[in-house]
Amino acid sequence: MSKPRVLVLSLGGTITMVPSDSGGITPRLGAAELVAAVPQLGEVAEIDARSPLRLPSPSLPAAAIVDVAGEIARAFASGFDGAVVVQGTDTIEESAFLLDALIDSDKPVVVTGAMRGADAPGADGPANLLSAVIVATSAQARGLGTLVVLNYDIHAARFVQKSHTALPSAFLSPLAGPLGAVIERRPRFYVRVNRMPALPVSGGPPEPVLLARIAMGADGRLLGALPGLGYAGVVIEGMGAGHVPADMVPALAELAEKVPVVLASRAMTGPVFTETYGYPGGEIDLIKRGLIPSGFLSGLKSRLLLGLALRSGGGRSAAVKAFEPYQ
Repeated sequence: MSKPRVLVLSLGGTITMVPSDSGGITPRLGAAELVAAVPQLGEVAEIDARSPLRLPSPSLPAAAIVDVAGEIARAFASGFDGAVVVQGTDTIEESAFLLDALIDSDKPVVVTGAMRGADAPGADGPANLLSAVIVATSAQARGLGTLVVLNYDIHAARFVQKSHTALPSAFLSPLAGPLGAVIERRPRFYVRVNRMPALPVSGGPPEPVLLARIAMGADGRLLGALPGLGYAGVVIEGMGAGHVPADMVPALAELAEKVPVVLASRAMTGPVFTETYGYPGGEIDLIKRGLIPSGFLSGLKSRLLLGLALRSGGGRSAAVKAFEPYQ
């Protein structure tokens, strides 16, 4: 039997980093070198290794991930069975969510990376890459949307979060837990999730959206300036279940009349409430004033979804529609 065809796209990140002459590690390895370092991959799939970028993940623009989504869509149309995106872990939860929102296919898309550089003792990149390709070739992974595979855990893009700066076990899905794990070189899924609606790749990169975290004593004096700075929308990370200081409410209400404003939570996990707290600055008050609840999406992911919804002149109604599946 022929082996499944898997597209491996490397964008850079710690998994590709080795020491540089100027000090520290920098992204220098490409997809072909990563694949060559794991000969077991040849037992799993026929690999097409490409290196569109070699960047640390903090420098990855959202537009590049939209381009990656388009390249994967074309690969699927030409007969590839799965895709793996390799990148730095700092922005994996954002890139994976963008891919999940843009790729309209049941074929597996897996994002992976590493917490240790390629030359480090106990480097985790090779094991993560092998696990990712194993998942990308699995029939069980079909229809689950984009997945994130690190440290043998299999996460859904909508839930995964980076929770530690150093440990190989840095990635968690605190709201729902991982969907499964790679054990004895095969994926074992214990939970399944429904595929979320996909937005068109052809719409281009997300519109600029500001993410603002609200802290004790915040007064919102900068909010009125945001539309004039070119922001198409704003995501507010409120306190708790979606709350802000009462003094901020007038500025937020005025802002929501000019651009779509999404209400998320700065808490690590859990949904934004919609019908519990009625005091000024509580979620009932804010929603009545036009803010759109993010559901269970974090502020990071809400920012990306709002930016996608506002492409091509989409306004508040487009934003409301985009967030409905996440409530």
